[in-house]
Amino acid sequence: MYQPTDLKKGVVFQLEGQPYKVIEYNQKVVGRGGSIVNVKIKNLITGALLPKTFKGQDKVEPAEVTRKKVQYLYNDGEDFYFMDPENFEQFQLSKDIIDDASGYLKEGEEIDLQFFDNKVINIELPKNVWLKVVYTENVVKGDTTSSVLKDAELETGIAIKVPAFIKENDVISVDTENGNYRERQK
Repeated sequence: MYQPTDLKKGVVFQLEGQPYKVIEYNQKVVGRGGSIVNVKIKNLITGALLPKTFKGQDKVEPAEVTRKKVQYLYNDGEDFYFMDPENFEQFQLSKDIIDDASGYLKEGEEIDLQFFDNKVINIELPKNVWLKVVYTENVVKGDTTSSVLKDAELETGIAIKVPAFIKENDVISVDTENGNYRERQK
């Protein structure tokens, strides 16, 4: 069982039979009364975000969420298809579950699927992904200071800001949490 102070960012627990992940954590110490923990949690099945307050004596159960490494195959506009490379079992996820992660999925890449009660509930992207720049404007000569950013379209269809020295066909690392450019492949 988890105490409220164990519910740090990223912890997955079970509440009323549903798995939740802690998105934000804030603890307030109240004199003799112990502490109050305010968290923002995400339902891993519905995707709903909600605030929740726990007092010092409350307890929550850890959620039995398992992970399986799968290969991303393709999407048909509505659903995304994945395959377990060991037994070739296929999984189909709706666009609602994938959400913003679709811009970081490249055919053939491996990612982790999360399961709760033997049902797929979420995908877990790696911290960074390598994507090819398919379109970006050329730099104007003399406008090459390192702080200048320009738009770039990547092979998966997403657009991000990149430094001025990035050219088409460069492969860059993108942070999947915030969509920021990290580095160019050497």
